[in-house]
Amino acid sequence: MARAPAPRRKSGGFSSFLFWGAVFVVLGAVFAGAFFYSAISRPGPSTQDTAFMVESGATGASIAADLQRENLITDPLLFRVANRIFAAGSTLQAGEYQIPAGASVREIVEMMASGDALQHAITFPEGITIAGVMRILEESDVLTGEMPEAPPEGSILPDTYHVQRGMTRAALLQQMREAHDEAVAEIWANRAPNLPLETPADLVNLASIVERETGIAAERPMVASVFINRLRRPMRLETDPTIIYGVCLRYPDRCVDGRLVNAQGQRRTIRQSEIALDTGYNTYRIDGLPPTPISNPGRAALEATANPAQSDAIFFVADGSGGHIFASTLAEHNANVARWRVIEAERLAQERAN
Repeated sequence: MARAPAPRRKSGGFSSFLFWGAVFVVLGAVFAGAFFYSAISRPGPSTQDTAFMVESGATGASIAADLQRENLITDPLLFRVANRIFAAGSTLQAGEYQIPAGASVREIVEMMASGDALQHAITFPEGITIAGVMRILEESDVLTGEMPEAPPEGSILPDTYHVQRGMTRAALLQQMREAHDEAVAEIWANRAPNLPLETPADLVNLASIVERETGIAAERPMVASVFINRLRRPMRLETDPTIIYGVCLRYPDRCVDGRLVNAQGQRRTIRQSEIALDTGYNTYRIDGLPPTPISNPGRAALEATANPAQSDAIFFVADGSGGHIFASTLAEHNANVARWRVIEAERLAQERAN
């Protein structure tokens, strides 16, 4: 028996509409995505490198508005969408950013998301006093916040620190103190055996004197050796920087930046009355180490003091060329002093002639 032919289905209909609708949605998304990535990747409007500050706690919206105000982007909404994608919507990191001329939205977002902020160098010279440290902190236009309380002398590690604009003064001071503690612990653990130093504090104390006695790095182990030999005998250290430090503590008007000055503010030598003055720090008048460090020694001075040169020298005097000459007997030392006085007299005569 023959069957009737099946009715033919109509083409198109609702399913066809859904199919083509999906196609158009996908194509629209592709084109929109392509347009978006093109927009965030094209060069920005700025024509020169620009320093831009992101304050702590700033929102993506406020950052976008500030960027547009400084002509670094043209579309704040585009920046906010890019932030959602490339920074996962997280808070962009505070700091000062050097945004290159023509930087794209994507480049700016990625820079701020990674915290690739400008670093500013702040240098604290080896042998600086705590008074000098606090002055640098106070005068910095990079640091923020109230001035912290001054720490003890000899408790920071002098170095060049790289910080972001907006770092607080207290935070940098704490970083310097932690760097000091870490360096001292490491150096003390690797010190030479049988030093006449009982504690890490003694090491810092003596290193602060070594630091102020010579600016020549190669001399530090020999200078340290002289003082170590004197402590072993025992002999008084008899070091001029301890006189100066004590005078500056007692008579601040006689000093500028830890240096003795006359009434006109010109640098001068130690007076005989000051050599005789017992300030508690004057090692011509006291036995052993002074009560505290007289400066903040750098790593090199700490290492030289922890591992001094092997010598029997107990004296040294300036050699007239910026360095020192060392001696193991008083007779040798007196001869060296006589030579230095001749050199000094010739130098003064030359200055007067000019």
